[in-house]
Formats: sequence, C-alpha cells, structure tokens
Amino acid sequence: MSRKDMEALQLERLKSLVDYCEKNSEFYAKRLAKAGVTADKIKCLSDIEYIPYTTKEDLRDTYPFGMLSVPMEDIVRVHASSGTTGNPTVVAYTREDLANWSEQVARVAMAAGATESTKVQICFGYGMFTGALGLHYGLEKIGATVIPTSSGNTEKQLKFMRDFQTDAIVATPSYCMYLAEAARGMADKYPMESYNLKYGILGSEGCTPEMRTEIENHWGNGFFCTDNYGMSELNGPGMSGECMYRDGLHISEDHFLCEIIDSNSLSVLDKGATGELVVTNLTKRGLPILRYRTKDITNINYDACKCGRTSARMHKIIGRSDDMIKVRGVNVFPSQVESALIGIGGISPNYLIVLRREGYSDSMEVRVELMD
Repeated sequence: MSRKDMEALQLERLKSLVDYCEKNSEFYAKRLAKAGVTADKIKCLSDIEYIPYTTKEDLRDTYPFGMLSVPMEDIVRVHASSGTTGNPTVVAYTREDLANWSEQVARVAMAAGATESTKVQICFGYGMFTGALGLHYGLEKIGATVIPTSSGNTEKQLKFMRDFQTDAIVATPSYCMYLAEAARGMADKYPMESYNLKYGILGSEGCTPEMRTEIENHWGNGFFCTDNYGMSELNGPGMSGECMYRDGLHISEDHFLCEIIDSNSLSVLDKGATGELVVTNLTKRGLPILRYRTKDITNINYDACKCGRTSARMHKIIGRSDDMIKVRGVNVFPSQVESALIGIGGISPNYLIVLRREGYSDSMEVRVELMD
C-alpha cells in the first residue's frame, strides 16, 4: 500500500474502533465520554490525541475481565502475564481476533524467511504466555511444519534438531545461545555440521546486535537471526518483525496504529523522533486496546524498505522508559551496557549496574563476573 492509502485505511479503522468501544466496552465508553471523544470527532489520524492513554495498570485494575467488550461465550481463548508484580494482565480473543493474530504472525515469519516447506522448532514454553501459541498458529497458517518442543530438556531439543533436520528455531535469544553452546559442547560426538538450522525467529526478550552476532557465530553454518516485537496486551508476538535486510521491524500497520511520545510530557513527537511507543490495536474486538503505553523506547522509519515492503519499520527496542538511567545528564539504557560487554572476552554475560551520588556528582559502576 502507498502511505496515503495506508493512512486512509487506518483512519477508517480507528473511527470504527472508537465507535465500537463506545457501544460495547463499558471501560472505554466511560473514558471516552469523560474525554468528550466520539467517532465523529476523529477527522484525521492526529485526532487520536483526543483519546486518553491506556496503561498496564488499567488492565490490572480491571482484572480479570473488566475490559471485555463481548459476552464471555464469544471468547475462545484467554492468555495472561505471570503477574509477578501484581495482578496478571489478562487478554482475551474472539475467533476473529485469533484469525487476525495468526495473519500478523504469518507475515513476521515469512519476512524472516519461513515458507511452507520450513520445519520450525518452537522452544517457547506453552501455556498462558502468548509467545508459543502465537508463533505456532501463525507458522501453521503459512503451511510450515511446526515442532512444538516447548522449553527446556536441552539434550532432547538438540536430538530433534539433528534427527528432524530442523530448519528454523523460535526461542528467546538467551536460550538460542544456550542451545548453541550445548551443541558445541557435544561436538565431538555430534559435529555442528549435523544441524540444519538456517535461521532463528527470536523474541520475548531484548537482543542487541552484538548478542545476535554472537548467537549466529556460535551456530555457524550461515545461521541467521531476525527479531520480532509484540506483547500480550496487543495480542502477543506479531505486531512487527524484521525482514532479511534487518533494517527495522516491519509493522502490520493495517492492524496497529503506532505513535511515539515523550514519556514525561506525554506529548506526541514528530515522525522520526525517538521516544516511547504507543500502540492502538485497530482490529482487536474481544478486548480492544486504545493508545497503549508500552514503555518501550524506539523510533519509526516510514520510508520503503529495500525488500519492497512499504510498511513503516520500528527500530529495535532501545530500552524502556522505566529502565532508563541518567548519569551526569546522559541517558543510559542497560542494553547499551550489554552491547559494550559483549565484545569483552573472559567475562560472563551477567552484570550488575551500581549507581552512586557523591555530593553533586553521579557515577555508574558495572560489575561483571570473570569466567574460569
């Protein structure tokens, strides 16, 4: 789609979503009425600024089903976060929502190189976590062969990879690296050439370019990783993903309307600026989400990609607004520390950041563990 046509579609879907929320969501009907927002007030995409933000606290405060917009009998699946810092955030899906989610994940998988002939081993844990089932159904949609090994049991994971000649792996970056290290530890019995892994679809945790290079080098044989982005509040994985050029994560803009805001002033920033990502899920109906503050820091590139896709691309997540450290006036994210440490030999991947203030001077100390 051209940028003009995409924005016209997004505006149409935004107006439809606001109208839907007014009529079907008790939570949003009250919030929109208080803000004086109706579908008729949305004349252009920038009018989304009239709509209040939604936060993780809203989902926790309405736990478990206070934000549903359909009767429970129309919900066909429920997922939830771990709830380690309070009530879990619960998300729910209608059949239409699941179909849209599978389409979004299918796009991410195909951009990463998956085809109907690909054998994909999913090493995410199956359960309330959205990652495993999200990738599972999206990959099946394109006709790929899914091997649902789940997480853990490393020796069996590697056995299946060798025996099934698995082409691709879905995993967290850290577990993909761990598997590679375990495979190298068994190389005297099973040479690295006995594996057929061509690429990894990695997610669920941050992965710096330096970490990605380490993973690729550990697997060898031309192994190639791509990153993707999503969160349960927005369906799960599938909102965006890298193509083979790895020049940003292509956003499914017909399903997601993205903004970049200043986390302090909450004002919308100009196109190309770096700030907090805010997302509206334009097609979600079971539990709709308007202007969700992700707390993730990124920027968006609206130029066409070399791969031919015209969708906007978000930069790999730089950090989180609630993780940012300011030292002597300089913003520092833990991911930047990790990038610096990756290239240093003789240390483990674990580190501790210690902040101090003596008088009016800030200092930051990074503690690392030496490896034997």
